[in-house]
Amino acid sequence: MKVYFLTLGCRVNQYETDAARRLFLDNGHENADTPEEADVCIVNTCSVTGEADRKSSQMLRRMAKNNPNAVIVAMGCASELKNGEVPADIVIGTRDKNTVVTKVEEFFAHRGKELAHSASHVRPEVSKSDEYHDFGTVLSPEGTRAFIKVEDGCNNFCTFCVIPYARGRVVSRSEESCIREAEYLVENGFKEIIVSGIHLCSYGKDQGRDITALLDLLKKIDAISGLERLRLGSLEPKSMTPEFISGLKELKHLCPHFHLSLQSGSDAVLKRMNRKYTTAEYEDRVKALRAEFPDMSLTTDIITGFPEETEEEFEETIEYAKKLKFAKIHVFPYSVREGTKAADMPQIDMSVRKARAKRLIEVSIKLEEEFAASMKGKEAEILIEKIEEKDGKTVAEGYTANYIRTFAEARDMTFSRGDLVKGFITGSENEKCFIALNKI
Repeated sequence: MKVYFLTLGCRVNQYETDAARRLFLDNGHENADTPEEADVCIVNTCSVTGEADRKSSQMLRRMAKNNPNAVIVAMGCASELKNGEVPADIVIGTRDKNTVVTKVEEFFAHRGKELAHSASHVRPEVSKSDEYHDFGTVLSPEGTRAFIKVEDGCNNFCTFCVIPYARGRVVSRSEESCIREAEYLVENGFKEIIVSGIHLCSYGKDQGRDITALLDLLKKIDAISGLERLRLGSLEPKSMTPEFISGLKELKHLCPHFHLSLQSGSDAVLKRMNRKYTTAEYEDRVKALRAEFPDMSLTTDIITGFPEETEEEFEETIEYAKKLKFAKIHVFPYSVREGTKAADMPQIDMSVRKARAKRLIEVSIKLEEEFAASMKGKEAEILIEKIEEKDGKTVAEGYTANYIRTFAEARDMTFSRGDLVKGFITGSENEKCFIALNKI
């Protein structure tokens, strides 16, 4: 069969799509470049916002319309939460994605609809499964950076979030499996590994361990011969203890880029969100990180227009963002998610949510530009991801260790995609930097 894949949502979803693709290829099937030429179209759905839900259904319907003969498969978070409403021939939940090949092959064998809507986790309650479904080693098609998923699920139950219902409770991948995949990726030429999960700092929690479980894993990945960069996914602010930060500082290949999800700069809003920290605690964690990583990039997520958010509370968020000097803010107008506590709170008009999002995005852009400008004159290293010919010049594009998009002109040297190059930042334009290079 020829199989087409489309991924919506987070990095974990992308990892799981790459894993599903590998499973199909290992079982003798082919990758399709377009949905029109495919026998099977698979959409890895997302449900983090109402817009993500809508887009998931839209993509499934579009593929069915453009290729009526294809078998349409939905998997992922939206499939888990909206099983009976998903417009697909086969529906697979979040904890059984590694069965996708078997279910598709069974469907073709029967050539009927009796296997349609076969999600194994139709649940208004949270999954009690304590098993991590391991895909084995997964090669990213990107070729320069690779993700490793080490954990699934979340136990936090923020009042706005459906992820604990879509993904279930925390389950951790075995340390041995994580290390084996990391070694495989390095052996296959990947210079940078990004360790990720749905709630990364909960790695090992299902086994009765604390944040030291993640630190122990990171130390072992960091020690792999040939690894050049180790980057972390989203982190929990309260997990940034002095001991954990000290352990991070010891990692030789750690990239100084930390994504600490904030969601609001108002303590009153944080309390309504059931976020388990205050703005003062968050700021203390940031100060501790910056003391060890002076040029670190700090990125975050913020929701605007959360239920009952006043104009004063939103202004607190604006001023807090400026104070902490985020390198980038991922801004989301609040999206009502059925079944969450926030859905029953007094709602703010969508036009207000979007207007506040627009204002915060403007702040984020200014902060991005300031952070890029602050790097001028400093030495930096980039991992080349893209090379183009522009006006008779060879221009390389990549990211610094602290995750600034950077451009360099080759001049009297040659390099290839995947090379690490080092030099001094000569200037910036908007959120981008430019570098004078020396090949490592």
